[in-house]
Amino acid sequence: MVRLAGVRKSYRGVGEVLAGIDLDLEPGAPVVVLGANGSGKSTLLRIVAGCSGPSAGTVEGRPAVVGYLPAQFPASGRMPMRNYLRHLAGVHGRRGVDPTPLLDELEFTGVMSAPVAQLSTGNAQKVGLVQALSCVPDLVVLDEPWIALDVRAAAALDRLVLAAADRGAAVLVADHTGRMAGLPGVAATRIENGTLVSVAPPAPSVATAMIELRCPGKPADTLRQLPPVVASWSEDGVLTVRVAADRGDAVLVAALAAGCSVLAVWQEER
Repeated sequence: MVRLAGVRKSYRGVGEVLAGIDLDLEPGAPVVVLGANGSGKSTLLRIVAGCSGPSAGTVEGRPAVVGYLPAQFPASGRMPMRNYLRHLAGVHGRRGVDPTPLLDELEFTGVMSAPVAQLSTGNAQKVGLVQALSCVPDLVVLDEPWIALDVRAAAALDRLVLAAADRGAAVLVADHTGRMAGLPGVAATRIENGTLVSVAPPAPSVATAMIELRCPGKPADTLRQLPPVVASWSEDGVLTVRVAADRGDAVLVAALAAGCSVLAVWQEER
């Protein structure tokens, strides 16, 4: 078990970001941390992963192998993606691990010989996830991992996160999309004023539908013309929205009125 006790973090010119965090991360019991932008989620995850030290307090029980995806994944300017993953596997002590199965599961579509910096945002995110998960870590720390993923890759990540917990890894994820909190067996906590407060379990999930749209203008402008959606993301000119299934028709009508073309609609399997 990874245990944080009284963890504080201060930055010069900013002040105290974390003001006494107590948190137990147990094997097989995934945790999602919520909070507003700037609340300290990424700071907390860096400390849990061992990439930053606390100003006060202790972190005990961190295992030797940690799979960490930062919020801003550092792209390699020159090294081919395949070599990059090989190098990071060696850093994790897992030299010889084949990343191909995970790349396939996430439906990576980039060029294997290209540097990460030359990949699309979605494919680069998939590489970041593979480097974090292919080392078979005992502690998984993911900062906004669903950002920029296409629909099928997002569903694959759902399965991978739960599989890591099922094999006994401790899992901590920061996620503003609401997706992690909806997965089975996930406990949610929120950072407020530098400390953690418990979050009530989510209401029973309802059937949802996915709608892919190609729309004129910016995605944010389109979303303002649609009824409320559960989640949304955009990549390569395609806006994807997740909606309650019984609201799908209303969203489609509004999307067409906004000048969008409907590319695909299907009920989501969770």
